[in-house]
Amino acid sequence: MYQHNPPLSPKETMPTMYDLPSELVGESGLPDEFHCIQADLLSETCQPVNYLSEEILLASDLNLYYDPLHPGWYKRPDWYMVLGVANANQQENLRLSYVVWQEGIAPFLVVELLSPGTEQEDLGQTLREVNKPLTKWEVYQNILRIPYYVVYDRYENNFRGFKLNGARYEPINLSENRFWLAEIEMGLGLWQGSYQNTEGLWLRGYNADGWLPTLTEKAENERQRADEAEAKVAILAQRLRELGIEPDSL
Repeated sequence: MYQHNPPLSPKETMPTMYDLPSELVGESGLPDEFHCIQADLLSETCQPVNYLSEEILLASDLNLYYDPLHPGWYKRPDWYMVLGVANANQQENLRLSYVVWQEGIAPFLVVELLSPGTEQEDLGQTLREVNKPLTKWEVYQNILRIPYYVVYDRYENNFRGFKLNGARYEPINLSENRFWLAEIEMGLGLWQGSYQNTEGLWLRGYNADGWLPTLTEKAENERQRADEAEAKVAILAQRLRELGIEPDSL
């Protein structure tokens, strides 16, 4: 029979984030304290220069639904960045999950924080079981074609990056435990320091000028600039008084 209307798009026919579970009771691999702190630092220091903040989704342990043929299958990356998507500016619009066939854009970068229980799958060293979902590596490399994939093992301070080249991920040559993402004019690297009152070796963003500041560092920089400006005003006022001029009369 002749079809007068074109078929509906997946956005109109497939399950949405409201139809799909955002969490499962008893699910293994939920974030520990390190995962939460490290994800916060990545989000605070991720500042691509060619995108507005409202065009960037930074997500931690947010279900990533990737296969319209198996709409119930998902991965839960420790942290990921999507570029060119509208960010919610109202609480009621915050995402329950990230559904690729609805959003239309795959992540640009995924970070997995290795643990003994997830290391083999995170590094593509496990085989898919019959009639089971694909492994993380297969989904990121073969299905979503995510340009950059980063893994960090805090137990051995081992930081590895992979870039999609053709059909496969290839290891990135790291210099001083850093690598540069030219498309967004920033990079990721290992930084030794204290964040959220916790000393350690952390994965964080940097640009051509150095490490990108956290919210606390930004506030401290602003306070320091204000103090310096106030000191300059005080010095100028004192010089005027020495010349017999009262600053308040000007």
